[in-house]
Amino acid sequence: MTENSLVACTYERHANPILDIFNEAILTSTALYDYKPRTMESMTNWFAAKRAGGFPVIGVENAAGALIGFGSYGTFRAWPAYKYTVEHSVYVHKGHRGQGLGRILMQALIKAARENGRHVMIGGIDAANAGSIALHEQLGFRHVGTLPQTGFKFGRWLDLAFYQLILDTPANPIDD
Repeated sequence: MTENSLVACTYERHANPILDIFNEAILTSTALYDYKPRTMESMTNWFAAKRAGGFPVIGVENAAGALIGFGSYGTFRAWPAYKYTVEHSVYVHKGHRGQGLGRILMQALIKAARENGRHVMIGGIDAANAGSIALHEQLGFRHVGTLPQTGFKFGRWLDLAFYQLILDTPANPIDD
């Protein structure tokens, strides 16, 4: 078994493999409700938004140093009262799915959210994605609602399920 390691992703080192993982998911799955592959310019903007928001981009590299999965979180909604809530996403390279990497990345994101004083994590999951739903439930997320037929991809309507994890942070939330 190869040794995998968690890393903080950077644009310079990880933009290309993240773009490849994103684009494979766009073209072959309902994990992303995008239609067209993303561009490298979109990665520049994506990393800049993560950096500006203080949001982590956590990756898993194999023993050879290749990125085989990543996860991040970002703004849930853009109004001030939502500042303690984040929406997360995790993607694993097609050749490395089913090896527990999604769980490792989710656990790292939950830890980062606690360390960064977040209170709620939200996952928007295609309702037909039984694997992602099971993983979220195993990690303590609970189903808080489904929006029927809110997406349309691959010639069919898609239901979007929301899963929520309430954290015990921040210690002293404030209005501002």
